[in-house]
Amino acid sequence: MKNKTSKWLTSSQKPLRWGLSGALCLLLLTSCEDLLEENPKSIVVETFFNTAGEVESATNAIYAPLRANRFTEYEATLEAMAEYAYGRGSWAPLHEFQGFNDVNINRVATFWDAFYLSIRNANLVIQNAPNGSAISQADINRFVGEAKFLRAFNYFQLVRNWGGVPLRTEQNMTVGDLRKSSPEEVYTLILADLTEAETNLPDNPTHVGRPTRWAAKTLLADVYLQRGEYALARDKADEVMKSNKFSLVPVTSRQDFQLRVFGPELLTTPEEIFYLKYARQVGQGNYMLWITNHPSTNLFNFGGAYAIHGDATNPFYQNWDNADLRKALWDRVNIGLGATSLVSAKFIDQNAIAQNGAGNDDPVYGYSDVLLMYAEAATRAAGAPTPEALEALNRVHRRAYGQAPNTASTVDYVLADYTAATFLELVSRERAYEFQLGGKRWLELKRTGRANEVIRATKGITIAEKHYLWPIPLSELNFNKALTAADQNPGY
Repeated sequence: MKNKTSKWLTSSQKPLRWGLSGALCLLLLTSCEDLLEENPKSIVVETFFNTAGEVESATNAIYAPLRANRFTEYEATLEAMAEYAYGRGSWAPLHEFQGFNDVNINRVATFWDAFYLSIRNANLVIQNAPNGSAISQADINRFVGEAKFLRAFNYFQLVRNWGGVPLRTEQNMTVGDLRKSSPEEVYTLILADLTEAETNLPDNPTHVGRPTRWAAKTLLADVYLQRGEYALARDKADEVMKSNKFSLVPVTSRQDFQLRVFGPELLTTPEEIFYLKYARQVGQGNYMLWITNHPSTNLFNFGGAYAIHGDATNPFYQNWDNADLRKALWDRVNIGLGATSLVSAKFIDQNAIAQNGAGNDDPVYGYSDVLLMYAEAATRAAGAPTPEALEALNRVHRRAYGQAPNTASTVDYVLADYTAATFLELVSRERAYEFQLGGKRWLELKRTGRANEVIRATKGITIAEKHYLWPIPLSELNFNKALTAADQNPGY
């Protein structure tokens, strides 16, 4: 087995990483202002931010709240609200679309905490790295660029799910009471952070899993798409495509998808742009496999909770072409709901070491993201599908049918057959097939204003208005005196 984490940290760096992470957790969770400003400040700033190795350890701590179980649980929560998926057990109320019950309110509160802890850790790097006593300007720029990329990534999750949120930066991170910033203010920071990251991150990752300028451009394209700035989204995606640094991994079978695209033994692939990296080590493994697998399939050696599942009677699944290899990544398993239940076989690891000890990476942004973002953005910017948009879509589509991604094939879509509206529907459908278990579909349906239409057509449910935004945690409302009950999202 390849030791993927060895690309991240040397043995001499690991104690620094965890020591700093613990200090950072203390900094975030305490409400004692003198504790924030005195002893921990002395320990963290003077000890951990002087050399490139120390700043790298501090930067690693930004990932810790994301790479824990929280981000996979976050993706699973979003996935339960896709039109093709259903939640089981505590996740079941999510696919009813009537708002969050107490269990899920508490669950999403942990996501809020994880995003803000990651932001806090990023703020420490942004504030303190430039003051290091033995670090080059090039290293400062790189690590601050990485911290700003990750801060933007965290705020992008927050603003899409909660709307306006308190904007905590390196300039106010010791201030407990912060007002709720508007979504536009949040996006202003996101765009500023990503613009700087795009400039200062390297062309190639210094270690596998670290972001590059191409990851920053990809996230920028996604943010521009979210904001309806389609020409900008198109151009950023186009820059990534024209870099010629990425390509889709060819496949000819379900197993190729399982092992060559998402497999637990992979260190990286040509389509990786920004993945959260996991390995078969205690505290370093992917939790999504436990959430989605079923014991009877023997695809995950710790069984699985099958908390997110599908159903063969769902119109989405029924209308899916059987020749599409991605459809084969669902198995029919009776989970107590009848013979039509579906369980995902996308992520498999038969040699995991624990329920959260699988080696599969989390493909947050891959090359198919860029191709499909480009296809949509170019079409919306031009008011009609373009040959370039068609080719971007066809590359993803060909791969799904076992064809060479870059070579014309008999499964290709033909430009003359589509209007702007029907082509955009085609892109949306391809995205739904491509990114299952990635937590992307619900956010796309909200972005395009199609959530209620699609959910009614597939599940026969009208979405309650309060379901579109998540509740601000009670702990934040109680702790942050700048917030009032009026700042809570509607319906909670």
